[in-house]
Amino acid sequence: MDFRELRNAFGRFATGVTVVTCTTDDGEPHGATVNAFTAVSLEPALAQVTLGRSSKASQFLGDRPFAINVLAEDQLDVAWHFAGRPSDRPPTWVEGPAAPLLDGSATTISCQPWRTYDGGDHLIVIGEVDAVVVTAREPLLFFGGQYRYLNPHHEAAPGTHWGGSVDCPTSGWFDADSFRPLVQSSAC
Repeated sequence: MDFRELRNAFGRFATGVTVVTCTTDDGEPHGATVNAFTAVSLEPALAQVTLGRSSKASQFLGDRPFAINVLAEDQLDVAWHFAGRPSDRPPTWVEGPAAPLLDGSATTISCQPWRTYDGGDHLIVIGEVDAVVVTAREPLLFFGGQYRYLNPHHEAAPGTHWGGSVDCPTSGWFDADSFRPLVQSSAC
């Protein structure tokens, strides 16, 4: 199997963007950007994240509480920060019921350690959910190797079909709510 072809195939599945947070051996907050998150079970309440074995976070999650922070659409800098491109302005931490949380997330899922499984070059970490916080904030998405936005009118949403053209209905040069194209399109 060609590694690049497999990676491209996996990348065709759109996901949300999460940062898994926990504490280090010294009790300091730590996080890792992860798009491999899955709801596992309602009874018992279980959630899964998958982390590369070489990531620092994988060293801390085996026996510690952790949180899954579903990032909001305005947290792109947070996603990059925990993906290895630290920003000048560090993210804001808040105390959570099980592990530190990131301020401003669309949703947080706090977990106690439940099971860890071998996942090849990754670890499959399952946590028992003990608290959630759900907001009305729109999520940040990831698809095809790029961050994306659920809202097509978001200022940073890619104009994939229009290629950044000023003719794109979301570019603001005319009232997009009253414009009716001759042929309906699902995206611009």
